[in-house]
Amino acid sequence: MSRLPRRIHLNRRTLLRAAGVSVGLPWLEAIDDRAARGAAALQPPVRFVTFFQPNGVFPAAWDVSGVGCDYTFSPILEPLAGIRDELLILSGIDSCGRGHVKLTGAFLTGTAIENGVNGISVDQVIARTIGKGCRFSSIELGTEPPRQGMAGDDPIALANTVSWISPTQRLSPEINPRAAFDRLFHDPASPAAQRAAARRRSVVDLVLDEARQVQRRTSGRDRQKIEEYLAGLRDVERQIERTLDPPEPAWRPLRTPEKNRPPAGIPLEKDQHMRLMLDLLVLALQTDTTRVATFMSAHGFSRQNFTFLDGVKNDHHGMSHHKNQQSLVDEYTTVSRWYAKQAAYLLEKMRGIDEGEGSLLDNSLVLYGSEMKDGNGHVKNDLPLILCGGGRLGLETGQHLRAEKGTPLANLHLTLAQRFGAGMDQFNAASTGIVPGLFSASS
Repeated sequence: MSRLPRRIHLNRRTLLRAAGVSVGLPWLEAIDDRAARGAAALQPPVRFVTFFQPNGVFPAAWDVSGVGCDYTFSPILEPLAGIRDELLILSGIDSCGRGHVKLTGAFLTGTAIENGVNGISVDQVIARTIGKGCRFSSIELGTEPPRQGMAGDDPIALANTVSWISPTQRLSPEINPRAAFDRLFHDPASPAAQRAAARRRSVVDLVLDEARQVQRRTSGRDRQKIEEYLAGLRDVERQIERTLDPPEPAWRPLRTPEKNRPPAGIPLEKDQHMRLMLDLLVLALQTDTTRVATFMSAHGFSRQNFTFLDGVKNDHHGMSHHKNQQSLVDEYTTVSRWYAKQAAYLLEKMRGIDEGEGSLLDNSLVLYGSEMKDGNGHVKNDLPLILCGGGRLGLETGQHLRAEKGTPLANLHLTLAQRFGAGMDQFNAASTGIVPGLFSASS
């Protein structure tokens, strides 16, 4: 009996390295099944994720001691110690504007809302660069119902999201797990989905036609507002087209994940609700349903109740105005530490998903942080920020990096946008340059 040839392991880089030429190879017995699949498949896509936590932190409980690789975790960040090598703790970045609404609006735009007008957010800039081949160029998920009312001269509703597709258009997060699942993972080829998409297209066509007619009769700022509105409608139009004529997936996971539809309604337990939404976010990334995801753990004026945590009696917004009272500082820190645990859950779940030449976390860059440093006084300087994962993008993790004092938040956004391939040299007219030291020069 003849012996079968011994299988050897040849990875994709081995197959495609010669002279930089990519050619289709015949099937070879010497290549094991997994290596063959890897050679045939495209490299995993890169992704961008934002995890937003509202109301700031107590600085002394957040700030780590030491810089570079030799730093010590703070009480709030201790839940992230198990993934230390995946973190770049960033300090020295300053936001702009005053109060919860403006600071929330600035978190991903780097510019302050004025008369309801903001800038485009960095997640949407990146989505336009890397999200074109997906069913959804970006997704926005959250856990807290939107709020209304006024905060000074600003509508509180402007703090319900950090994602702005244009200076005048916000993207609201979905907070219902089943509704999010059905939107993300329904079968686009089903007759019901096709009929619904066709109806949406007819409505969008009608609105587009009417908006263009109005635009021809306006000038100046009104014309600009209508153009921004039209740009948003065109994004909806492209999404509908992807439903009616789904693109062939550019990336398929090595193992097909289970898609378990969540039960109806919103869980009463906050931790269960949050983890359901985070699971959906990861599933959407893993299946290449989207490559850009923004998670609002709560909106930017959150008064959520945390009495399920030991020792916590006040709502989150109330305890953030602690006036250095030890009991409120302790509650504030307990809640911030709980948020860090949820971020750790997300990052560890992403790290556990194998994508061949790295994990889902390796192929993703996650921005975790809050819109202000300390809720007591709405401190906007030295924001609490962490960049996570990003090995594929060359993120220099495993360190605490202190940016030059007074570095504008828009500089961070410009740096991230450029790393994801956006051809721009300024961000919302608010940046003064990039943040050096975030990424390796060779990547």
